[in-house]
Amino acid sequence: MELSKRLQAVADLVTSGNRVADVGCDHAYMSIYLAKRKSSPYVLAMDMNEGPLKRANNNIIKYGCQDLIKTRRSNGLEKVEIAEVDTVLIAGMGGMLIVEILSQDMDITKSMKELVLQPQSDINIVRRLLADISYSIIEENMVMEDGKYYVMMKAVPNNTVNESSFELTYKEHEYYGRMLLESKHPVLKTFLYKERNKCNRIISNLKDNLKVEALERRKEIIQKLELIEKALKYYE
Repeated sequence: MELSKRLQAVADLVTSGNRVADVGCDHAYMSIYLAKRKSSPYVLAMDMNEGPLKRANNNIIKYGCQDLIKTRRSNGLEKVEIAEVDTVLIAGMGGMLIVEILSQDMDITKSMKELVLQPQSDINIVRRLLADISYSIIEENMVMEDGKYYVMMKAVPNNTVNESSFELTYKEHEYYGRMLLESKHPVLKTFLYKERNKCNRIISNLKDNLKVEALERRKEIIQKLELIEKALKYYE
C-alpha cells in the first residue's frame, strides 16, 4: 500500500514494532500501512463516526489485517485503555482539536511512549501543549504536497531524553520548530520566504490605511515578519 507524501512522512515517525492508536482513522490506510510495513503488532483504528469505521473495516478485511487491527468507535482517546498502546497518532486535524483530544485524559496521554502528530493549523499551540505536559519533540519533518505545507512531529516524555536539547527556548522554536530550524530544513526555508513575501505585501497594502483595524493588522503582521526574520537567521 502506498500513502500520500504527507501520510508517508507521518508514518515514518512511528517507531517500528510499537502498538499504535490511530485517532481519526478514516479509511484505515495508515493503520494498514503500520501493520504491514512498520511491524506494528496491534493497531487500534478509531473514529467517532460509524461511516469511517465501516469503510475502515472493509479495507482491513481487503488487505487481510484482521488479526492486527482492531476498530473502535471513540471520541478521541476516550475508549483507549492505559498500557493498551505505545503510540498515539493523530494526523490531518486542526491543532486546537488535537490539543483538545490530548487534554481529554492526561493519564492516558502521559502513559504514551510517543505522540506522533500532524496538525493542520495552530502548530505553535500544539508544540506549547507538548512542552506543558513534559513531552519533548525529538523529530520533526515538513513536506509540501499539492501546493500545501504540512508539519509532522514525534514527541516523547522528557524523562526519556536530554530535555535541554529539545526545549522550546525561543519563540521561533514554538512557531516554526526547533528541530526544523536547527537542521535548516529546506521545505521550511521555502515556506518562510513565501510567508515573508506575503507579510511584506500586506504591510505595503496597509501603509496608507489609517483605520484602527488596519493599524492593528499592520502591527500584527510586522510582529510576524520579525519572527520570520529570526527564523531565517538559522539558514545563514
